[in-house]
Amino acid sequence: MDFIQILGFSAALLTTAANIPQAYKIIRDKSTKDISALTYSMLLSGLILWIVYGIKTDDLPVILANSISALISTIILVLKFTSKKNLENLHDSVSKTS
Repeated sequence: MDFIQILGFSAALLTTAANIPQAYKIIRDKSTKDISALTYSMLLSGLILWIVYGIKTDDLPVILANSISALISTIILVLKFTSKKNLENLHDSVSKTS
């Protein structure tokens, strides 16, 4: 594996994992008050375009990294529109398994 491949994999790993702390914080704090639905909608739209680009160029790393990122962003958007009661139930469920 050469430097450019390592660079690409590192970028994919970091950008894919970047939203995990936000999802964790939402569940931990039981609040999406400070989350921008517009920002995550734009992010999700861009990720979907990257997935289409990856499919059209047959670029598996681009497809995989952006698919995982899109899934995490979708979860955050769903949480944004989830009721406070459901967030509390999710928090309680996650807390019991920890």
